[in-house]
Amino acid sequence: MSALALSIKAWGRALGFADVGIADVDLSRAEAGLQAWLDKGYHGEMDYMAAHGLKRARPAELVPGTVRVIVVRLDYLPQTTQPGWRVAEMARLHDPHAAVISIYARGRDYHKVLRNRLQQLAERIKAEIGEFGYRVFTDSAPVMEEALAEKAGIGWRGKHTLLLNRHAGSMFFLGEIFVDIPLPIDAPTTSHCGQCRACIDICPTQAIIGPHTLDARRCISYLTIELKGSIPVELRPLIGNRVYGCDDCQTVCPWNKFAQPSPLADFDVRNGLDHVRMVTLFGWSEEEFHRKMEGSPIRRIGHERWLRNIAVGLGNAAQGAEATPDIVAALEAQAGHTSALVREHVQWALAQHGFT
Repeated sequence: MSALALSIKAWGRALGFADVGIADVDLSRAEAGLQAWLDKGYHGEMDYMAAHGLKRARPAELVPGTVRVIVVRLDYLPQTTQPGWRVAEMARLHDPHAAVISIYARGRDYHKVLRNRLQQLAERIKAEIGEFGYRVFTDSAPVMEEALAEKAGIGWRGKHTLLLNRHAGSMFFLGEIFVDIPLPIDAPTTSHCGQCRACIDICPTQAIIGPHTLDARRCISYLTIELKGSIPVELRPLIGNRVYGCDDCQTVCPWNKFAQPSPLADFDVRNGLDHVRMVTLFGWSEEEFHRKMEGSPIRRIGHERWLRNIAVGLGNAAQGAEATPDIVAALEAQAGHTSALVREHVQWALAQHGFT
């Protein structure tokens, strides 16, 4: 089993995974915290979080027969990332015309990339030992990824609730293979956040209400991706020009000076999403949106919510806006949109520019 574990890690690295670790399935220590988080409603409209309840903390209930979880880490910074990327990302937040899109979403949808490689790893194991019980997960089921990754020695849970690694920060995806093979487990790492609270202090909406506790209902990633309806009016000004997701808590984290570019071209930037203007994106028709976002994680929110998000960003441009006529013209062009959701956010945005 020890030799097999070493082989699995080598095969995983050959597939592009930066780390491969092995954990047992005892997550009982995480159950109380998960239940308390759900009880407080911090999951917002993510009903699937509550629907599965504590099954998230019980891998053997999710996939009967599971005794170990193989956890992998895949870096996602684009291959062209420059050393000063964190400074550049923060600077774009102050450009009233720039559309800021979370780095992970600028390339190909990670679900497909990660799942394909996890499946290849499982097939390689099967070729070595014959048939065995397994199931692959890529953020696609009630799995406590961070807790399992901690146990597998991949990293520790930062105060922003994301996993941190001393050699790679937090700019990576996690994936899992639940297996019925009693592989030797890896030792967990210790936390290295110390007294730092940079991620807590920088959060635009103060969604990180304390170390390791996130109120998703205030998180910009939740508001621009998971929330299906109207964005709360009081939170709109705090969103700034972030039109899909938010990386602030990661960008400011000192450990991300060690973040590594991905070995895969899949996560390279598409459609110029690292330097595009909001007005440009707002002008995309629904057909253009679906065509240009083919294979992108952004496509799943749909054109309606895409316009909703950008309308908020265009409204916030009034706070620092030079050259607002093109912004106002773009908003007015969508003022009669067939979607009531879009119209509401466009009217709010126009009001920020002094039009009622």
